[in-house]
Amino acid sequence: MNKIFGIFIIGLTLFGCKQKSANKNVPEEKIEFNQELVEELEKMAKIDQVAAYIPQGKYKELSKSEWNSFKDSVFTTNQKRVSELFEEYGFVGFDLAGKNGSRNFWVIVQHSDHNPEFQKAVLKEMKKEVDKKNAISTDYGLLVDRVNLNTGQPQIYGTQVTYNMNNGLAYPKKLMDSINVNQRRKSIGLEPIEEYLNGMSEMHFEMNKEYYSGKGITKPTLYQTK
Repeated sequence: MNKIFGIFIIGLTLFGCKQKSANKNVPEEKIEFNQELVEELEKMAKIDQVAAYIPQGKYKELSKSEWNSFKDSVFTTNQKRVSELFEEYGFVGFDLAGKNGSRNFWVIVQHSDHNPEFQKAVLKEMKKEVDKKNAISTDYGLLVDRVNLNTGQPQIYGTQVTYNMNNGLAYPKKLMDSINVNQRRKSIGLEPIEEYLNGMSEMHFEMNKEYYSGKGITKPTLYQTK
């Protein structure tokens, strides 16, 4: 009886080894680069950036309500299409659309604030691609913060900011454990928060130069950096 039992155990072990060996030989599904997707995302991102910036060119002629309507239409239309792409491909990584295509996909998700549940779903899949080095880790941090704020939670990396309109100084919106924020930022490849906020302050100042000139302010207030 013991001899038969021993033979049975050996048989199971050999079967398990064969199964493991077979599994190792199963190749991962190869992702085919999709140039059409790249071009579509580029067009979507281009109009997204128009809507995300201050009115330029012909858009300067729009009233405030017309401009807001235009922006809402762009972000809503883009999000609807990107959600279809997400259903088909998951998070679009480098392998499918290159670095620019992946970032363009992310940009549209980042500006889909009217649908935080969609942003949250994409974030979960994006983390998998970041772990495989198939998506941009710093962009992941920006989306984490966006999702957190849109769902009532403090941000982790301090990437979402607001401004003191008396001096142009950028400062982070609700932030978790600000003392250790630079450690968290470093872990995903972000620069120190002081440098980041200074860059945001300077960009904001340039975009609103006329307003600050009217207040007699010629340059933004900046944080001291090391």
